[in-house]
Amino acid sequence: MANVFEEIKVQSQELVDKVKSLIHEGNVRRIIVKDEKGHTFVEIPLTIAAIGVIGAPVLAGLGAIAAVVAKFTVVVERAETETAAKPESVPH
Repeated sequence: MANVFEEIKVQSQELVDKVKSLIHEGNVRRIIVKDEKGHTFVEIPLTIAAIGVIGAPVLAGLGAIAAVVAKFTVVVERAETETAAKPESVPH
């Protein structure tokens, strides 16, 4: 199974809500938050998000960062799922 990367541009006021929604998705492996110059602020591995350790402290930290920086890129690493199912043979 390969991983797929997606970049999402968000404004500061959208950052925390976007990260929260991504954490609740089942196929996200890692979330990376970067500023508009490409500097990484935080990387959140799936294992931390999955067991709920992410919680309020990290989201509060993202809120504080969002107060200083206007634009972000959220890089989402997802587990690629098989989208093309094999056709089943139907007896005639």
